[in-house]
Amino acid sequence: MRSKQELLKFAKTLAGHYSNFEQSQDNPKDFAHINIYFRPLVWEILKGPGFYSEQSYDHDPWSPYRQGIHRLKLIEDVFVVENFGFSDALRLAGAGQRPELLSSLKVDSLAPRCGCDMHFREVGAGCYRGEVEPGHKCLVPRDGEMTYLISEVDVDSTTWVSRDRGFNPETHVQKWGSEHGPLKFNRVSSLGDSLSLDWLR
Repeated sequence: MRSKQELLKFAKTLAGHYSNFEQSQDNPKDFAHINIYFRPLVWEILKGPGFYSEQSYDHDPWSPYRQGIHRLKLIEDVFVVENFGFSDALRLAGAGQRPELLSSLKVDSLAPRCGCDMHFREVGAGCYRGEVEPGHKCLVPRDGEMTYLISEVDVDSTTWVSRDRGFNPETHVQKWGSEHGPLKFNRVSSLGDSLSLDWLR
């Protein structure tokens, strides 16, 4: 039961709408205004606890630059956020704000993004730190060449701080990513208040 309570606590922390409005206002030259949504899915979609995630520029919410479906697992002391792609991304664009769009999700279109699961650990009371699973196998094409992703996230009840960078698989030289430090988001609203142990089954 304790492990389920820990997983539920993590899920409620993850579920939310986050915005870096303050960062973008303080330094508009280096940081665009971005919204992140982690919206819980009904249990039946993945036959387990899961989320739809979306990241978009505030000026263009219907054209997210990143979307994902995620299943949650707790393996020993690691909260695993599995990462899936899907074929009907356009149909789901904007579902962060309008969850009714998730009804068009085709479960049979889900495909694991190999090497791209996030591994989180609780590093303080209610504070979680996540990194892409080890192995440098989360490959991302960018500007005509393949790179591997290094993603780091710190999340708690009020903030989300993230940094994504891409590296050349052979030279390990950084090829893309923020040159001005991490993105710093504040939680605008919680989307996990209705979650309960029943959602974990």
